[in-house]
Amino acid sequence: MKKTLLLIASHVVALAAGFALGIYTLPILTVPPAPSAAEIASQTSQATYTAQFRRDLKDSDLFHWGEGTVSVSPHSIALSGRLAPGPDYKLYLSPEFVETEADFARLKARMTRVGDVKTFDNFVVPVPGSVDISRYNTVIVWCESFSQFITAARYR
Repeated sequence: MKKTLLLIASHVVALAAGFALGIYTLPILTVPPAPSAAEIASQTSQATYTAQFRRDLKDSDLFHWGEGTVSVSPHSIALSGRLAPGPDYKLYLSPEFVETEADFARLKARMTRVGDVKTFDNFVVPVPGSVDISRYNTVIVWCESFSQFITAARYR
């Protein structure tokens, strides 16, 4: 009986570990090609604002981080840098700087979701025409599926 319970427990642990590993690696395996350096340069040359994603924010950690230069224009937001791989990343604009999940939850009603982040090495996300970037001062990458803060940068 004890051997059977141990066998069942070991299989449950292996299944859970495999599931968790699958959630982490699936976005890496299915990511579309990243924008080229020329595409990023084209977007950054039109930027109204620039800022830096940094790994040392309060809620950034080994699996949730971003680094690089973010360029914000009325037509697009572009990253020349990298993000930790993960599922269901969304790009938000906030009227206040955010670096924790608690800050994000507190301010979410005042934020605007710009669009989906689909690549982890560089990205370009179009800004909808209805969004006025001057009403905000921070760009945030957020994992919608797991309510996880990834990174943020104050651009003004």
